[in-house]
Amino acid sequence: MRLAFIGASHWHLPLYLEPALELPGVEVVGISDPDEAIVAGLKERLGCAGSIDFRNLCDEVRPDFVIALGRHCDMPDEASYLIDARIPFAIEKPCGLNSAEVAILAARVAEAGVFAAVPLVIRDGPFIDTVQARPGDDEIAYMSFRFIAGPVSRYRAAGCAWMLDPAQSGGGCTINLGVHFFDLVRLLVGADVRVVQATMSSALSGEAIEDYSIVTLRQGARTCVIETGYFFPAPTSVFDLRYAIATRSRYIVASGANTLELRDRQGKKETLAVSTTNVPHYRDFVADALWRCRAGLPPRASLADMAAIMRLVDEAYAIAGRGR
Repeated sequence: MRLAFIGASHWHLPLYLEPALELPGVEVVGISDPDEAIVAGLKERLGCAGSIDFRNLCDEVRPDFVIALGRHCDMPDEASYLIDARIPFAIEKPCGLNSAEVAILAARVAEAGVFAAVPLVIRDGPFIDTVQARPGDDEIAYMSFRFIAGPVSRYRAAGCAWMLDPAQSGGGCTINLGVHFFDLVRLLVGADVRVVQATMSSALSGEAIEDYSIVTLRQGARTCVIETGYFFPAPTSVFDLRYAIATRSRYIVASGANTLELRDRQGKKETLAVSTTNVPHYRDFVADALWRCRAGLPPRASLADMAAIMRLVDEAYAIAGRGR
């Protein structure tokens, strides 16, 4: 499978590129980014074609699959080209600046029958399967997800200062980190979930995007709180992470990246070694997406899923009074 990357200056590139280079039967044949220096460096490293124009690159090398990265504001154009060219692809979240943009892409992908995967990568790990492995009558009542990443300075250090401009990124931690948990809520309690409260701030960073967000969702009487932010003083990919899920019979807690505790109503505790974060599972996502594409199967998470998540994101920003 001949693979190309576009928007390669995105800070997540290594999370996709390194696994791709290790997969048997996969060859990286092209790199594109508007930054000429990024293209030149990757061309030399990988020994592949490169261009500052992703259209020219794809026309030249005719890849079997594209992983589309780059600025959030550029993602609709990237996806539109790939759909028209009938090139299977995976595209970084959030796939656009708002739900309207992503819904248009989802409709076009469905009409064209093009494979298009979205890396909602917590789906690719064992956490969601562990939570879902419970009796059907053991309903979830409450959930909370806290996921605080490093400070906004990491985006400037990575050459991605555009992440701090809502006109280019669509927003801050809500649209960038929160989407993983909007997705989990929809999977665990149902697609009819709605946003009922949202508060956002940039008090620490002073940036135009929010560096802290707390969003409350409801599905019937079920309640979920999603808390995200950019202020944990730790290296990239290390998070202040805590999840708590209360069901009729159990209390499930993740208080770090690799441990899940399950307590029953009598207080009996079981501790499991379960990955609960996102970063390790980009590797799983790459392998799964390429396998599904080859096998003629639909992606694990689609642009239709992302459009539904983005409707919740839009609701959260509107309730919080954050114009975008």
